[in-house]
Amino acid sequence: MLPINEPVLNYAPQSKERLALENALADCLNTVKNIPMYIGNEPIETEVLGKVVRPDKHETVLAQYHIGTEDEVHLAIRSALNARELWRSLSTDERARIFLKAADLAAGPYRMKLNAATMLGQSKNAYQAEIDAACELVDFFRFNVHFMREMELIQPISGANMLNSMDYRPLEGFVLAITPFNFTAIAGNLPAAPAMLGNVVVWKPSETQLLSASIVMELLIEAGLPAGVINMVIADGPTVSEIALAHPEFSGLHFTGSTKVFKHLWQKIASNIDIYKNFPRIVGETGGKDFVLAHGSANVSEVVTALVRGAFEYQGQKCSAASRAYLPASLWQQIKEQLLSTLAQIKMGEVTDFSNFVNAVIDEKAFDRITAYIDRVKDSNLASIIAGGNYDKSKGYFIEPTVIHAIDPMYETMQEELFGPVLTVYVYSDEYFEDVLSLIDQTSAYALTGCILANDRYAISLANKRLVNAAGNFYINDKPTGAVVGQQPFGGARMSGTNDKSGSMLNLLRWVNTRTVKETFVTPRDYKYPFLG
Repeated sequence: MLPINEPVLNYAPQSKERLALENALADCLNTVKNIPMYIGNEPIETEVLGKVVRPDKHETVLAQYHIGTEDEVHLAIRSALNARELWRSLSTDERARIFLKAADLAAGPYRMKLNAATMLGQSKNAYQAEIDAACELVDFFRFNVHFMREMELIQPISGANMLNSMDYRPLEGFVLAITPFNFTAIAGNLPAAPAMLGNVVVWKPSETQLLSASIVMELLIEAGLPAGVINMVIADGPTVSEIALAHPEFSGLHFTGSTKVFKHLWQKIASNIDIYKNFPRIVGETGGKDFVLAHGSANVSEVVTALVRGAFEYQGQKCSAASRAYLPASLWQQIKEQLLSTLAQIKMGEVTDFSNFVNAVIDEKAFDRITAYIDRVKDSNLASIIAGGNYDKSKGYFIEPTVIHAIDPMYETMQEELFGPVLTVYVYSDEYFEDVLSLIDQTSAYALTGCILANDRYAISLANKRLVNAAGNFYINDKPTGAVVGQQPFGGARMSGTNDKSGSMLNLLRWVNTRTVKETFVTPRDYKYPFLG
């Protein structure tokens, strides 16, 4: 039976879910959580500790975590390899039951824990946490079980006197999963998807996502995940990758993060290729410079809504976030007026105030990098700030939703990924619409998401064809964010990754080796063929 996407709760004032979430937030704030590593499902603690703080109130410590060394990385790999034979011997159905139970736990008793941890630790408002930590994580578990079962139904045809079959087995060795700070669901899916197929995994989560990552690990253990199948190690990233990628049993990398890091890891794998038992599978989703294209036939209110939601939900810290927009001169003044009016209504502040649409960026490093771009605009004659541009990190890492008007379509904020609440717009003459399509395609090295807003079907059709390589997820009359598992499988090409489409069977196929088995029922007994007569 095809799964149904987990319903999104609305958290309206006085609703049952709002009260439950507020209680979970209070519980989270009243306790400094202790986060160990999970190696062989055993909590591993060390004497070296790090802190998880609230990005929107950085003097508040939410958790302390135990930092591992080379020893813990080696231990995690041994634990995974020791678990491999027993785990792969389980049937597909037995493995599926674990992840279906995990889905029900995430949708039920763990839902508010996950949401509260994601809100406080990753600075997401209630809605952004709900669609991520609850709904998408549940969807990944349930839909991947469905895709796994469907995959095994794909079988070859058989000729006369024979039966052909295909079996699907896990990769030899272990998979390394490296996950980002911005999505709890991605952090859960990257180790879980290979594990579901019978692989064993070493999981390196982001330190700024550890609060929700630890809860994901706890629910997987409660769901019955056997010891050693997924080993969560907390250590310096280069240390983890150096050891894991130099191991002969390394069989695959499941990665979401920066393009620069992914390139480095790919180079490292290539340099170690002679030591591996197999050619490792490399699956990565990296950066984006995602576009909004409005045609002169577009509805102004729809364009503005797509810009505001696409660019500023979760402070633009989505790989899919709208960060460059191409707007027609005929609509520019209307769009500008409505955009500025809308932004003036938006509140920014702590996640515990549910009226705040915008919250803090993840940490000081991100804050400094993003604000450096804003400061350069203030000194440029090629671009100007028309909204926002202010920032403050005294209490939390807050940056106002900022809109830049670029005169030069190749200005740096039109080309480079900022990963923050900054949108750059370029206004084009309506008669040059086709030229703008070429401009969009050639401006950025990335090709993750993009959208067109138009009522002119010819314009939509032309953009759809001309921008076929510019975005792995293309949206018509919608913002370029919000891919849903099973509905819009997610991933991009070019420098945005390997486009292996999480949320679909295509991703799962990367984590199996296939074997064709032919059984002949009437076996030949003479070497001679008829043509020899």
